[in-house]
Order: sequence, then structure tokens, then C-alpha cells
Amino acid sequence: MKPGVLLLLVLAVASEIVATASLKASEGFTRLWPLVWMVIAYLASFFFLSLILQHLPLGVVYAIWSGLGTAGAVLVGALFWRESLSWAGIAGILLIVAGVVILNLVTEGRSA
Repeated sequence: MKPGVLLLLVLAVASEIVATASLKASEGFTRLWPLVWMVIAYLASFFFLSLILQHLPLGVVYAIWSGLGTAGAVLVGALFWRESLSWAGIAGILLIVAGVVILNLVTEGRSA
């Protein structure tokens, strides 16, 4: 994967994690500033995704974005909101990350 595309992917995933954390912080859309951050972060994430899709297949991009975003959201929930994380949850996150790595390795030679 080209470094520029990788950077865009990191930005898309990070924006998605910020947006999801802001969604939680908005407390059901009752707090204005977390809601504003959520909208900005989701727009940024989709913008970065649109740029990535010019270089990589949709399925690969979506799997990486959603998988790493899910793992990141779980970790943010555990760290900032003290949400419980069982050993099974940890194993699930590791499997998601492993799946993303494998998918990226398998499709590396076929990307544009």
C-alpha cells in the first residue's frame, strides 16, 4: 500500500473513532459540542474514504475501516468510559485486527 493511501486510511479510521466516541459523549444528542465533533469527524472520515477508494477496492477499504474502527471504539470505551472488556472481547478485537492484516496481505498485490 502506498504511503499516501496508508496515511489517508489512518486518518479515516481515526476520524471514525473520534466520531463514534463523540456520539457516545453526546448522550443521545443532548450535548451540543460532542454532537458537532461527531458530525465533523464523520464527514472527515467519509471524505478520506472517498479518496482511498480511488486506489483500493471497496471491500478491502470497508473491511479495514470498519474493523479497525470497531476495535478502536471498543478500546476508547474501555479506556474513557470504563466499559467492561472481557477476555472474549479482547480475543475478538485481536481476531478483527488479524483479519484486517490478512486481508491487506492477500490483496496487496492486486491493488491499484
